[in-house]
Formats: sequence, C-alpha cells, structure tokens
Amino acid sequence: MLEKLAQKMVKYRIPLIALALACAVLLPFLFPDKYVIRIGTLSLLFIMITLSLNLMVGFLGQMSFGHAAFYGIGAYTAAILTTTYQVPFLVAFILSGVMAGLFGLLLGLPVLKLKGYYFTIITMVFCEIIRVVELNWMSLTRGPLGIMAIPKPEIFGFLFDSPQRLYFFALVMVILSTLVVHNLMNSRIGYAILSIRDDELAAEAMGIPVFRFKMVIFIISSMMVGLAGAFYAAYTSYIDPSSFAASQSNNMLVMVIFGGLGNVVGSFIGAIVLTVLPELLRSLAQYRQLIYGVLLVVLMMVKPQGLLGDINFKYIRQRMERKDSTTEEREK
Repeated sequence: MLEKLAQKMVKYRIPLIALALACAVLLPFLFPDKYVIRIGTLSLLFIMITLSLNLMVGFLGQMSFGHAAFYGIGAYTAAILTTTYQVPFLVAFILSGVMAGLFGLLLGLPVLKLKGYYFTIITMVFCEIIRVVELNWMSLTRGPLGIMAIPKPEIFGFLFDSPQRLYFFALVMVILSTLVVHNLMNSRIGYAILSIRDDELAAEAMGIPVFRFKMVIFIISSMMVGLAGAFYAAYTSYIDPSSFAASQSNNMLVMVIFGGLGNVVGSFIGAIVLTVLPELLRSLAQYRQLIYGVLLVVLMMVKPQGLLGDINFKYIRQRMERKDSTTEEREK
C-alpha cells in the first residue's frame, strides 16, 4: 500500500509540492488564532531541526544524541549578541550558524573517527557538557536565570513582531533548508555520503575521502540547527539551559526515526505529527504522555525504520522513468 502511495506521490510530486506550499502559506490566514499559528511555527522549526539531524543520522548513518547542544549554541550566541552587545539580528543570526558549525568542526575532528556506540556516547557527553557550561557560566549565560528580553528578528528595518510574520520567517527557513538538503543529497557529495553509510570500507577503497565528507555533513548539520536555535531564541524572547538538555536531543531523534531515516518527506511528517499530536491530546492531560508513548512503541514494533524509512523516492522515480521510456520505445 505504501509503495503504491509513494508511486502516486512521485508521479504527482510537483502538484503535491505546490499544494503543500499553498497550504503552508494560507495557514495563518485561514486560522488566524495565535495558538494555531504558534503550533504551525513550532512545527516549521522542528522540521528544520529534523532535516538537519536526518543528515547525520539518516543519510550519513551516525547516531547522534548531541544535536540539542548545537541548538543551544546557536540560541545562546544569538541571544548574547543581540541583548548584551546590541548586534543586529541578521548578523547575530549568521554568526549563530557559524559558531555552531565551528563547534561541529572542533568536535568532529576527533569524534568522527569513532564508530558505532563510541560516537553516540561522545555526542551525549558533549550535549551534557554544553548544558553544564550554560548552567554555570553566570557572567555570560546568566545560568539558570536564563536570558530574557531577547529582541524579535529585524532584517533591513523590517521587524518580525507578530505571530504571522514569525511564522513566515520560519517558513522561509524551512524552504531554504529543504533546498539545501535536497541539492546536497542529489550532488556528488550526497552520493558519496550514501555510499559511506552503506559500506564505509568499500567507499574508502573506491577512493572516497570518507573523513572529509563526514566532516562536511557534520558541519552543515550543526550550522542548520544552530540557525534554528537563533530563531528559537528570538521567537520565545527567553531561553535557559533546560531547553537544550539531552531530553531535547531525544525528542529530535524520535522525530527523525518516526518519519523515516534518510527520507526528506519523512522529516516533515515526523516533525509535524510529533509537534501537533501532543497538543491534540492536551484534553487528555492525565493520559497524554501514555498515549503518546504507546503510539510510538506500536510504530517502532510495526515499522522500526519509520513511516517512510524504507521508501526510496529517487529509486521509484528512476524506475518509473525507465518504464515510461521503455513503453515509448515499444510504441515506436
């Protein structure tokens, strides 16, 4: 059934993309309630985060539990620059991505040479180290008090001070992030990354610079989530270390696995469903977490690779194109 659905999605991919984009654009106009727009904005934020983490976990095959650390680095960089040093948001936004990417570089140099559980454990430790630094460096981060009164984004004199404007800011971020991931994974680097994921020794034997490509993906992934953190800081106007704990990394990873590892569409589904679902279950306050957990467990038992984890849209598209070309040749 999913295979047939995937074929339909591939066949009508352009109209579906246009429809999804139209729905996203019209959402704040059709549902002007601030609560709905807030859920939509958070969904877009987590889509960007999930896309960045899927680069590491799904496409590269490196299980990381430290993504919240880079999320926090981006958020604190933007918050400190805009509140303490009155740096314009656009500059702080860019520097947040650069700072997260720099930490990705410093961590990746020694860590990406490790494999399996060793890499996973180091990323967990790194996440906790960053959280402890954020909690105890009072002169810079204000520790458990957090950073308050973070100004809203302002770019070239245009202030994003309303829920609708912040929503569209997040939507633009998602569109750009999707284009980056899509173009990257359909480039020479993307094919090399997939070969490294499938068989690292074979990829290295074929002359692929394994470590270099791992570093590229690790840095890009870190920069993307750092930019998401910068937006989060400006969106909420307040951050503290509890927002970037290891539990947040777990939530990000669950979204990736739920939607499907190595699948861009799955990143959208995982982020949206697992952001909206807890809100839909809010009326069942006593049982919300229980229902949420049971649904996840059932999914992992039925489809451990995620909803779309075993669907290769690129392969389906190529197969359909070959079938169409064969049919045309026979008709001639």
